[in-house]
Amino acid sequence: MANKLKQRLKAGKACVNGWLAIPNGFSAETMAQCGWDSVTVDMQHGVQDYQSMVHCFQAMDRHPVTPLVRVPWNEPGIVGRVLDGGAWGVICPMINTAAEAKALVSYSLYPPKGKRSNGPIRAGAYGEATPYQATANDEVLVIPMIETQEAIDNLEAILDVPGVNGVYVGPSDLGLSLGLKPMLDRDEPQVLAIYEKLVHETRKRGQFAGLHNGTPAYAARMIAMGFQFVTIANDSGLMAKAAREAVQATRKAAGDVAAP
Repeated sequence: MANKLKQRLKAGKACVNGWLAIPNGFSAETMAQCGWDSVTVDMQHGVQDYQSMVHCFQAMDRHPVTPLVRVPWNEPGIVGRVLDGGAWGVICPMINTAAEAKALVSYSLYPPKGKRSNGPIRAGAYGEATPYQATANDEVLVIPMIETQEAIDNLEAILDVPGVNGVYVGPSDLGLSLGLKPMLDRDEPQVLAIYEKLVHETRKRGQFAGLHNGTPAYAARMIAMGFQFVTIANDSGLMAKAAREAVQATRKAAGDVAAP
């Protein structure tokens, strides 16, 4: 049982991540065919719940994408459940201190490295002989989100927590914490300086830096900066963008008869 995303990250490759806000297996299956390296079910700001997460994972199973979850908060119950449900990595919001990072690691890993309870109902075919428990601690990705000035101030301590594999930036919350407008593709010098620091400090430790992006062009720019894990918008945003462009192109080509 190998985490293909983790293998790719260790090889120094850039990974492109999809994001699921829509709680539906059909849309998850559609996204899983699109060439992403991983696909993340968003249980924080999407409208996903645990049952819809399972449906999405079941729909994606036959495609070569690594399933991840952004949990709603740093809490042991939900972290353990999403891993039991088949997630190969946990992205956790608002990790601001080393103590919070240590707690996240403890929720994500089995003893002796952590406190995760045994019962991988989907991840390890619970009830059958499985190698899952023997390999899970080595394969699961633990990814704290860096979203505040406090987290930036504590960055090195967070990264030094054993079991942390990398960090993921939430640009909107980071902007709010810095007194800026919440948005994704940022160009403020102070934010870009933070991004450079994140890349430098993670690379120095053999970890990776991840970032949520609004557009493919910005995601590619961040890969060039050194980010190894980039998300592009989410499923509902990409669908709406494509739909708007299709409607606008049709009206433009058809002329006045199709004008709104």
